[in-house]
Amino acid sequence: QVQLVESGGGLVQPGGSLRLSCAASGFTFNVYAMTWVRQAPGKGLEWVSSINSGGITNYADSVKGRFTISRDNAKNTVSLQMNSLIPDDTAVYYCNAEGLYWGQGTQVTVSA
Repeated sequence: QVQLVESGGGLVQPGGSLRLSCAASGFTFNVYAMTWVRQAPGKGLEWVSSINSGGITNYADSVKGRFTISRDNAKNTVSLQMNSLIPDDTAVYYCNAEGLYWGQGTQVTVSA
C-alpha cells in the first residue's frame, strides 16, 4: 500500500523556521522525483520545490533562498527546511511522487 505521510507543520512567527518531512512507503522511493506543493486558503495548488532521483533540486522563485529540499533514500523520506517564513507561506503543504502519489498534507501557519 502506497503511503506518503507529511509531518512537521505548525504555527510559527514571521521570520521563524519549520522543517517538514514526508515519509514514503509502498513504492520504490529512490527512483521517483519528489515534489512539495502548497495550497493557501482560497487558492489553487502552487508548486514549491522538487528534487529528482539524482538529487537535483528546483525551487519556486517565491521560496528560493529560504527553503531547502532534501531526500534520504535510505530512510525513504523527503524534507523541506523552511527558513525566514513569511505570512504568505501559510498553506497546507503536500508532498507527492511525480504527481502519482500524494500525502494528506500538513498545515503551516505563519502569524504573529
